[in-house]
Amino acid sequence: MSDTDTLPKNYVDPVRLGPDSAFTFRCHKGVPCFTDCCRKIHIVLTPYDIIRLKNRLGMTSEEFLAQYTTPELLEKTDLPVVTLKLLDDARKSCPFVRDGEGCTVYEDRPTTCRYYPAGVGTLEQIDGADGDEFYFLIKEPRCKGFNEDTDWTVAEWRRDQGVDIHDEINAIWTDILVRKRSWPPNAQLSEQAKKMFFTASYNIDKFKLFVSTTSFLQLYGIDDATVKAIREDEVELMKFGLRWLKWVMFKIGDFTINPEAARARQEIREADRAE
Repeated sequence: MSDTDTLPKNYVDPVRLGPDSAFTFRCHKGVPCFTDCCRKIHIVLTPYDIIRLKNRLGMTSEEFLAQYTTPELLEKTDLPVVTLKLLDDARKSCPFVRDGEGCTVYEDRPTTCRYYPAGVGTLEQIDGADGDEFYFLIKEPRCKGFNEDTDWTVAEWRRDQGVDIHDEINAIWTDILVRKRSWPPNAQLSEQAKKMFFTASYNIDKFKLFVSTTSFLQLYGIDDATVKAIREDEVELMKFGLRWLKWVMFKIGDFTINPEAARARQEIREADRAE
């Protein structure tokens, strides 16, 4: 996935950057455009974004999704994602920004916000490419941060903003999007598969309930250490769910089906249908 998908092309610097590429930028309350970049935006939220934000606000994932997001299908993937729902004001503001104050969820802000004014893409979108990530700058006319005097490399900026950690946690999800994008246009997922992708990606509370109250763990023979980890840690559960999705969609990974559990599951289903 590339941030360029939702940006006017004239805002994106055509120069491809690497980790050691340098740029000058600083955002602070003294710049005249402070928080302007938080208006009229289109931000696709990642699974880790949802966990951070819903916990910050003391909400369930279902509550957060209903109040703060808008569902859509990601272009060229046909996969369901969510975008940040903007306020219905004249400036189409982010719901978490305040004039003069800035971001009220700054420590838990989304991945895209952390990257700005940089963006990330992958060459794996191009047939035959090696899949290496690349970076670029987003130079909006309204942004005056480029006139400041603080120098960065891309790697320094990513570390400073904590986006390197976000990228690492979201890596499996991003890989799924890129791989699905490479499918032929006529290769579509079923509606049931899309729903499961959405649940495992975004509705972590519902996915936890699914894993813990069905025969899922027995069907796949999940070991005790993994069961303990996903029951105690939402991020581990999220990554587990994404690994499972990757296996289901692309048969990549080490999941296997327990034959005895599968037979028992089928017998239960047949008995239910017979009643």
